[in-house]
Amino acid sequence: MYEELLDAAGENDTERIERLLRTGTPADPAGEKEPTALYRAATNGRADLVRILLASGADPNRRSGGQDEGLPLCAAAALNRGEAAQALMDAGADPAGREDQGWSPVLWAAANGHADMLRLLLNAGAPAEDANDDGETALTLAARRGAPGAVRALLEAGADPGRPDGDGDTPLAIAYDWLGVQLENALLEQISDRVPEDAGIVVGRTRAEDGTDLVTVRALDAEGAVLAEVQSQRGHAAVATLLEEAAGEPTPFEEMVERALPYRDLDEEAETWWAVAGALSRRGDRGTFEDAVRLCASDDPRKREFAVDVLAQFGFTEDDKPFVEESLPVLRRMAVTEGDERVLRSVLGALGHHADPRALPEVLRIVTAEGWTRTEADPAALAAVLPPGHSEGLALLIAMTEDPDEGVRDWATMGLAGLDQDSPQIRDALAARLADEDLNTVAEAARGLAERGDPRARAGVERVLAESDDDYARDLVSDL
Repeated sequence: MYEELLDAAGENDTERIERLLRTGTPADPAGEKEPTALYRAATNGRADLVRILLASGADPNRRSGGQDEGLPLCAAAALNRGEAAQALMDAGADPAGREDQGWSPVLWAAANGHADMLRLLLNAGAPAEDANDDGETALTLAARRGAPGAVRALLEAGADPGRPDGDGDTPLAIAYDWLGVQLENALLEQISDRVPEDAGIVVGRTRAEDGTDLVTVRALDAEGAVLAEVQSQRGHAAVATLLEEAAGEPTPFEEMVERALPYRDLDEEAETWWAVAGALSRRGDRGTFEDAVRLCASDDPRKREFAVDVLAQFGFTEDDKPFVEESLPVLRRMAVTEGDERVLRSVLGALGHHADPRALPEVLRIVTAEGWTRTEADPAALAAVLPPGHSEGLALLIAMTEDPDEGVRDWATMGLAGLDQDSPQIRDALAARLADEDLNTVAEAARGLAERGDPRARAGVERVLAESDDDYARDLVSDL
């Protein structure tokens, strides 16, 4: 009977599983080394089946046997089955449980670059300072993978950036070893020793969850079955940058620039570019500031763009912006003289971060220029520099709340709602967005109205709570 339950779990057959459990099939097998249905449900990411099996007595910490050998939570962590992992831990699965060779859920998640899974496990009490029997730590595994999202999650949880693995290699040394490596060739070399010479090889590129390039190399037999697979992310430059910063080992400015430039259009949202720019910005020292200002005059527009992105929040803390009086004139001048659109977009974003009303003329100049394509950055920057009583700027921001692009409308509505001013014109513009098809925009409008004591906010709150499944939108209105 248990074989049928295993088959049903493998096939995600909820109806059959419930029938078998109702008619007396145990949720766990009798033999200690037999495969478990819970492991298969966790592997498939079927949180509903995981919960059904747990409710019927399946042990969340029981190791599956046979070809499905391992802990259910380790399987969920390795394959990034977040909801299934949460269901297992809710039922008592140990977030620090161990498989053979000392592999734990955190190690599996790190080795596969799953940042969100890592945060889930770490928040549940799993140790960031985890290592297997070979001495591989979660951080060295994530560094070797080239997964900046996972590295960041581990560092935020207190992982030691200087702790070496069993071979004596630190996470930073591992990242350095991979810098400049032709990733596809390295993976082909890894897999070649594991498969027959006549195996077919397929190389694929997708996006990892943190936005970096994910390279997968598979070896196939004559029928197309997978014989072996290796993966790595093209994120080692970002990983090295994060680890340098955590370890207090700064790299010279010029090297950082050259590290960032190749990734401007390679990552999904320039994740490596921003990791490097952010690290330089956080240094907050005079020498780095002057290097960035000098780079603003480079003949290479990519370097000018990078320099502006470094200056955008240079040295900013929660309470201080120490270089504003020196960086603002540089950015305002570039807003007038810069001819490259991408650099101008960075200038616009930097002026928005500075949030200084003195930059309003330059922001208006950029966002109203003939042929300028409006993006979410336009209302964000305009709202940040808009002083009370400026009718032209306010009218433009309100017009942006009616833009055909929902992202522009959302950011414009957010900016309008956040203005430190109130008027019937502002309230009416916010109320008009309560009927918007984008529920995030509705939530922003409701927040702005509620903060101004306008009773029309209630209709927006009720609509968001009734129609939206977006956590951000619901959280925005939940306490209004």
